Amino acid sequence: MSPLRIVVMLLVMSSLTYGTHYYLWARLVRDAALPAPYGTIATVALVLLALSIPVTMIAFRMLPREAMKPLAWTAFLWMGTMFLLFVSTAGADLARKVIATLAGDSLADPAKRLSLARASAALAALVGAGLSLSGIVSAAQKTGVKPLRIVLPKLSARMSGYKIVQLTDVHIGPTLDRTFLERVVASVNAESPDLVVITGDLVDGSVAQLGDHVRPLADLRARDGVYFVTGNHEYYSGADDWLAYLRTLGVKPLRNERVRIGGDDGFDLAGVDDASAHQFGGDHGADYERALGGRDDSRPVVLLAHQPRQVTKAERYAPDLVLSGHTHGGQIAPIHFLVKLQQPYVAGLYQHGGTQVYVSRGTGYWGPPMRLAAPAEITKIELVRA
Repeated sequence: MSPLRIVVMLLVMSSLTYGTHYYLWARLVRDAALPAPYGTIATVALVLLALSIPVTMIAFRMLPREAMKPLAWTAFLWMGTMFLLFVSTAGADLARKVIATLAGDSLADPAKRLSLARASAALAALVGAGLSLSGIVSAAQKTGVKPLRIVLPKLSARMSGYKIVQLTDVHIGPTLDRTFLERVVASVNAESPDLVVITGDLVDGSVAQLGDHVRPLADLRARDGVYFVTGNHEYYSGADDWLAYLRTLGVKPLRNERVRIGGDDGFDLAGVDDASAHQFGGDHGADYERALGGRDDSRPVVLLAHQPRQVTKAERYAPDLVLSGHTHGGQIAPIHFLVKLQQPYVAGLYQHGGTQVYVSRGTGYWGPPMRLAAPAEITKIELVRA
């Protein structure tokens, strides 16, 4: 990624972060006229919490992971709480304006307006805190296995019942570690899969920081192997180093290529680089012709592509099934409405022309250790002929 793009991204993120914090301060502190010293304490706390987010993102790339854990947990817990407070405060703010409009002159008294402001601030804080706690509890639960049956008409009778386990968006990094991945690997192996696929965003950090935490992938057991395609976060974390390291663990990257699974009457498994990979130079970038072109159309093909929108580039090659992630199913509602602005599909099984697309909600989480109305999943896919 070019320095200019990095600067622009940081400016946009900083503007959103600080703009949100100013709004929360204006509505929950200033307008509620918190008495001394609570107003000052709340103001200082908001400033420090706002600074914690960019400081953590920058420092995690430079300092040892263990040294950063306390700050990372603080910053990312606040990031999720901040978003939910923003949503609840915006809702309370709207309700306050409606009440003020309906009440008319009866709210002309400044004391009554202050009482309404304080009541709406208290309600927003309670709702935001409640939603945050619910999201934390959901993310802390053991990742469940989601069974899914997908019909592939071209599949041979011998291959009907073939089991693929999909992992995606695991995001081993500041708050998810080796212990979490060991539990995931145990859950996968308990399903006795024929094939395991990892559709990107495995890590948030370098091999030097996280290599030991990812090592449990070497214990994955599947008759036909474990395959991997890159997500956008691999490119933030040193994609070439990760691709080399994963090979030492028995995980086989698919870089715009395909392999035959199950012999002559089996199916093809193809994989492409993430949609953003071309921005990072080198030989990176999705190449659908290399992955899907010139194949035997009588054989079904399953394509691994991190982002659901990649199906629009792949559709001319008519893959039978595309397995994606990236969206986290929104992770924290109502973010899924924003996801729809960038991705055609958010979570679940879709029909895109002649291609089926499955979008997993992800196995871990990114950033805030929260999931609200979007539980994590390990997806167990059974391919059937009919």
